[in-house]
Amino acid sequence: MISIKKYLDSDEPGLSIVAPERDELSSPTMECYRAALLAIGKVAVQISPVLGADLDKSMRGIEHRLSVGYSPEFLKRTEQQVEVQLQEWGTRTSGQFKAQADEVKELLIAMAKTAEAVGSRDQGYSSQFTDLTSRLERIADLNDLTKIRSSLVERVEELKTTVDQMTRDNQQLVEELRAEVSTYEARLKSVEDLVLKDPLTDLANRRSIEERIRWNIECGQEFCIAMIDLDHFKQINDQYGHLAGDDVLKQFARELQSNSRSGDLVGRWGGDEFIVILPCNLKSANARMERVQQWVLGKYTLRGDGKSDVIIQVDASIGAAEWHRGENMQQLIAEADATMYLDKKRSRQKAS
Repeated sequence: MISIKKYLDSDEPGLSIVAPERDELSSPTMECYRAALLAIGKVAVQISPVLGADLDKSMRGIEHRLSVGYSPEFLKRTEQQVEVQLQEWGTRTSGQFKAQADEVKELLIAMAKTAEAVGSRDQGYSSQFTDLTSRLERIADLNDLTKIRSSLVERVEELKTTVDQMTRDNQQLVEELRAEVSTYEARLKSVEDLVLKDPLTDLANRRSIEERIRWNIECGQEFCIAMIDLDHFKQINDQYGHLAGDDVLKQFARELQSNSRSGDLVGRWGGDEFIVILPCNLKSANARMERVQQWVLGKYTLRGDGKSDVIIQVDASIGAAEWHRGENMQQLIAEADATMYLDKKRSRQKAS
C-alpha cells in the first residue's frame, strides 16, 4: 500500500502527476472538494495531534496540487490517494486508542486492588472500599475511552473523599493516642522518680549514683566523686529524735544541691552519707568542696512542735577522688571513702 506522500513525491513515470489545465466550469465544485481535504487534516489533528499531523500535511499537499489544475483522471487518482491515506490513518489511530484504553484499564485494576487493600487495613471503611472496588472493576470492562475517562474521574473523587474522611478520623485517633502517651509518660516519670530518687531528700539515690559512675567509666569521661559524711549525726537523732534528724538531712540536701553546679549529680549514698559526682579534675573538685564547707556546713534550725526553734551546728567530713583509666567503680569509691575518713580523723584530732 503506497502512502499519499510517497505517491505524490515519486519520480516513477507511472506515478508522476502532471497537472492539467484548470476547468473553469468546475471551479466551485473543486473549491468545496479542496476545502473538504483541508478540513479532514484539521479534524485529524484535533483527534490525535501526533498521528493527525502527517495526515494534515498530506491533505494540504493534495489540495495544493488541485489548486494548480485537475482532470477526470487526476481526480480519480486523488480520490484513491485520499482513501488509502485515510485507511492508514484510521488503522494507526484505532491502534493508539486501543493501547491507551488498555493502559487505563490496567490503571483501574491497580486502583481497585489498592482500594481493596486499604479497605482491608481499615475495617471501618471496608464496605465503602468494597463498593468502590466493584465499580472500578466494572469500568475496566468498558470499551469506550470517553466513558472510561468520565467514570474514572467520578471514582477518583469518591476515593479522595473516603481517604480524606479516613485522614480526619485518623487525626482524631492520633490525638487520642498522644493523650494516652502523655499519661503514660507522666506515670513513667513517677516510676522513674521512685526508682532513681531518694524519697526523703529528693536527691538521686544509690542506684542512680552507681549508674552514673558506670556510664562515666564506660564513656571514658573525666570525673571525680566526693563523699560527704555528716559528723555527730547520731547525737542529733538521740537528742532531738529521728524526725528532727530527717529534717536535718532534708535541709542539708537542699543546701548541697543549691551550691552544686548543673552538671553535678548530687545524691544520698545512705544514712547520713552523700555523694557528689563532678565532671572535673581533682583540683577543681577539692576547690568546690571547700565551697561546700563554707556555704553548706554551719548553723541549722530545727522547728519545734509548739516549742522554741533549736539551732544546731552541722559539720561534715569530705573526701574526693579522681577516676583514672583502668579503675573500676568499687576502687574509686573506696579511695574517696578512705580520703573522707582521713578528713574525719583530722577533725577529731582538732576537737580533742
